[in-house]
Amino acid sequence: MNGNRPPSTNPPTEALEERLAAAEERFQKLTRAIAEVIVGHEEAVRGCLICLLTRGHALLEGVPGLGKTLLVKTLGRLLGLTFSRIQFTPDLMPADILGTNLIMEDESGKRYFEFARGPIFAHIVLADEINRATPKTQSALLEAMQERSVTVGRNTYPLEEPFIVLATQNPIEMEGTYPLPEAQVDRFLLKALLEYPKAEELDEILRRHLTQWDRSAPAEQVLSREELLEARELVAQIPVAEPLRRYIVRLVTATHPDSEEAPPLVREYVEYGASLRAGLALLWGAKANAFLEGQLHVRVRDIHKVFFPALRHRIIRNFRGEAEGVSVEEILRQVLEKTPEVA
Repeated sequence: MNGNRPPSTNPPTEALEERLAAAEERFQKLTRAIAEVIVGHEEAVRGCLICLLTRGHALLEGVPGLGKTLLVKTLGRLLGLTFSRIQFTPDLMPADILGTNLIMEDESGKRYFEFARGPIFAHIVLADEINRATPKTQSALLEAMQERSVTVGRNTYPLEEPFIVLATQNPIEMEGTYPLPEAQVDRFLLKALLEYPKAEELDEILRRHLTQWDRSAPAEQVLSREELLEARELVAQIPVAEPLRRYIVRLVTATHPDSEEAPPLVREYVEYGASLRAGLALLWGAKANAFLEGQLHVRVRDIHKVFFPALRHRIIRNFRGEAEGVSVEEILRQVLEKTPEVA
């Protein structure tokens, strides 16, 4: 299959093409503004933008000091959205995230309950070191991430769009941490890995800090909330050809060890393959990536671009896989290599 061949049905109209071009240009400006603060980390930056465009959430994994928190703060300032940071600790309680009902008293002395909203009520929520909180506290995010609402007592409160959770975790410091429940991990659209900067990137970071300790995001807002919501609507209209949709199905199916299409590493080392949400993450992630690259249709390369971030946190290795040190990345690489683009 030619990855650049446009779909044969539902081509974008001329008016839609113009709107897509204008919205894509605004996001290019946003990307350039982020690059003024964040050096490198292309996968993490692209993943956060894709999540913003697709109503998804992102899990950012990396050792301390790589700029995970700075990236999230930069996004909030450049988009002019409300931002809150929740520092997850073992003693954090669900009410510290969601909010709680307070007993109030009016002028006549009559008491009543008033709901005090927690930090979850923001457009961009940074869940810093999310794996340091207990499973009970981590589960407080489940409803918010999936249903985009919060239930406290008998009342349910909707969360204003856009709503996105950007969670960070440290992969090497396991003492005092709690592994995320699989149900919660699956709610993250993408998992991006932040690695140590290359030599030239580190040199650029040092150059930027020659005259100042802290290099924070510029105060100028480059994209409004309304423009972001419009871009979401445009991404939804980007067509996906039927052969590409079937290719996504084959990729997800190939991660299941009992599937006929599963490659050797999956059969030997995988306990559970990717869920239904993995297919949705590939579909919508590819549409958003095509948008960010100024394309009017999804290509094979768009699917490949989001393949690892969309699936790396959804594959569960068996005991043998963990004992022999077979990485999820290696398993997924074989899935990508062995799965034909054309059935």
